[in-house]
Amino acid sequence: MESFALHSLSATTTFSTSLYTRNSLLHRSPGPISITKSSSTAHSLSTIRSSTQKPLLFSPFHNKNKIFTSKSRILALDQESKDSPLSKSPEKPIPSLKGAKLIPLLISVSIGLIVRFAVPKPIEVTPQAWQLLSIFLSTIAGLVLSPLPVGAWAFLGLTTSVLTRTLDFSTAFSAFTSEVIWLIVISFFFARGFVKTGLGDRIATYFVKWLGKSTLGLSYGLTLSEALIAPAMPSTTARAGGIFLPIIKSLSLSAGSKPGDTSSKKLGSYLIQSQFQCSSSSSALFLTAAAQNLLCLKLAEELGVIISSPWVSWFKAASLPALFSILATPLILYKLYPPETKDTPDAPAVAAKKLETMGPVTRNEWIMVGTMVLAVSLWVFGDALGIPSVVAAMIGLSILLLLGVLDWDDCLIEKSAWDTLVWFAVLVGMAGQLTNLGVVTWMSSCVAKVLQSVSLSWPAAFGILQASYFLIHYLFASQTGHVGALYSAFLAMHLAAGVPGLLAALALAYNTNLFGAITHYSSGQAAVYYGAGYVDLPDVFKMGFTMALINAIIWGVTGTFWWKFLGLY
Repeated sequence: MESFALHSLSATTTFSTSLYTRNSLLHRSPGPISITKSSSTAHSLSTIRSSTQKPLLFSPFHNKNKIFTSKSRILALDQESKDSPLSKSPEKPIPSLKGAKLIPLLISVSIGLIVRFAVPKPIEVTPQAWQLLSIFLSTIAGLVLSPLPVGAWAFLGLTTSVLTRTLDFSTAFSAFTSEVIWLIVISFFFARGFVKTGLGDRIATYFVKWLGKSTLGLSYGLTLSEALIAPAMPSTTARAGGIFLPIIKSLSLSAGSKPGDTSSKKLGSYLIQSQFQCSSSSSALFLTAAAQNLLCLKLAEELGVIISSPWVSWFKAASLPALFSILATPLILYKLYPPETKDTPDAPAVAAKKLETMGPVTRNEWIMVGTMVLAVSLWVFGDALGIPSVVAAMIGLSILLLLGVLDWDDCLIEKSAWDTLVWFAVLVGMAGQLTNLGVVTWMSSCVAKVLQSVSLSWPAAFGILQASYFLIHYLFASQTGHVGALYSAFLAMHLAAGVPGLLAALALAYNTNLFGAITHYSSGQAAVYYGAGYVDLPDVFKMGFTMALINAIIWGVTGTFWWKFLGLY
């Protein structure tokens, strides 16, 4: 439930690598255990072998009547040992420098200083607001350039805002109590529960068994299983690394499709591309399918766009275009990026064998099913019952902890969750204060005047702003970071141009999911899938841009009629 390029890549790779150690889809009987010698062990054994070739003092292998009493012989042996290259201790490595990377640090800080002291302050903006904007821009630049890990850099930005008295302490830290941010944090724990219990793996394996006789059917099985899991597992990265990539790798290897090899085109490349592109629409289908969705609605609320029954409203508006995209994408890629292997007759049998090996559904899996059904039900009907979404998530997590499905150590070691808490809170807090101080309103009014000067209607302004919001993501390596930096500003521009608020808020949020598949760094799942080694980098950019255009047509055409029918405009 993912600074941005380097952080997303490193954090996602560490997380996904730890998940891949679980059983793969092709479960085989364990073979004989082999012990691999480490380099130090080999060194020791080599030394012992070389030393046993010579008589040793008190050695049981030499003539016991022959006793070494010669001092010169002992000294000679000692000197020989010292001169041996094996006995010389290796040179100590030069310790790497810790702390911030100098060039990214200088660039990030310079951006803020230039805005603060070199750019004239507009009359409409107060000195406090202008100073906060400079700190915010410096923070965003640092999140992109990564002079420090994302959480550390965000904390420095927060410290600067307090140190310069731009914000007082309570205001600076106010976002740490945000319900939406804590809902995002808890979503990481739910994702860990799906992986730890093996429930997600079991669901995906059933779909492979039912639909996996052909490569296209296999792709549909994986895609539909992700759409089923998505509302209860609010992390696209966790779904990719913990469930679907291990299954895709196992199926591909069994078909002779190896990463980083010409054989990757047989099966693995297509399955990776299909799952990667479909994951964007799966994340857009449900409010709780991705962390950035919740953040979008929180920021929209701060600008006065309040969505009643958010879970249901989100799903109704997204359902037709998202489902159309999910069903069309595997077939489109099958034509544009075809696999060499068209049939996979062994996949259902392999899946059935895997399910047999997994055994019946375990107690913890049943608890996970019941808990997530309860949580999703409360998310759907929470408004009518008076139960906020974050409280529903807290109830679900409490059940998992009480019944032992998760323990507190599982929560503590989920570093991504706690890191997200820090930098999300910083970005949301700064963005909220920029709104309160009038900076966002000033920026949106400037854009609105430009659009009005060229006599653009609100539908035309809507299209230009949505396209701009999408294409800017080529400069970002995190969907949530993009939202924190630009969502409020672009929503304010939509409102100033006369675009209906509900339509603008939801369309920007759906767009946030769709641009997660345009590059190998555009999202957490992008790094996971590209890191598998099945897709070449030029193909990532080529198919990412192609599918972006296709999705724009799908969502634009179906959304125009569907959203009109729902009364969004």
